[in-house]
Amino acid sequence: MFSGIVEEYATVVSIEKDRENVHFTLTCSFVDALKIDQSISHNGVCLTVVHLTDNTYTVTAMKETLDCSNLGLWQVGDKVNVERSMPMNGRLDGHIVQGHVDQTARCIAIEDADGSWYFTFQYTFDKAMARKGYVTVDKGSVTVNGVSLTVCNPTEDTFQVAIIPYTYEHTNFHTFKIGSVINLEFDIIGKYLSKMMQYID
Repeated sequence: MFSGIVEEYATVVSIEKDRENVHFTLTCSFVDALKIDQSISHNGVCLTVVHLTDNTYTVTAMKETLDCSNLGLWQVGDKVNVERSMPMNGRLDGHIVQGHVDQTARCIAIEDADGSWYFTFQYTFDKAMARKGYVTVDKGSVTVNGVSLTVCNPTEDTFQVAIIPYTYEHTNFHTFKIGSVINLEFDIIGKYLSKMMQYID
């Protein structure tokens, strides 16, 4: 379980394909605090540490994860938002983030807001999935590349988020361009509520 408050960004240092799996090796400032089997959010995807060196760690993604996220687009040198799992006695500064990416979305607009930025993302809308809570709502929560954010101006298949300078500089938002593919996790509370509503007469 995560909060969507990104600690920093890690850098991809190597990528190794192993049949349908891909092993990603990354480096970041807290490598020496990690242990094997630990869960870390990478651009919002929960992955398990499988190998450690003095200054790198390795995680493995299987085909299903690669198919529904942007991990398959990673290249050596890319910056990846990372967050260690939330301690049970910690503050929930963001919102409940599972690390289970629902789908990808594409950046379609970046607007300068005189010191901050508005990013607009478009995702594939599916009416059946929307009934299950896979949708954005105004002032609701959404996770973009692992970052907990508040939804602005949602439409059927788009939404905006407002990014302050600190978030822009300390996450990989500063690398986004028009056309950038991001990982999207819809709010789990909305999914549960949508599911329960199906059983109410």
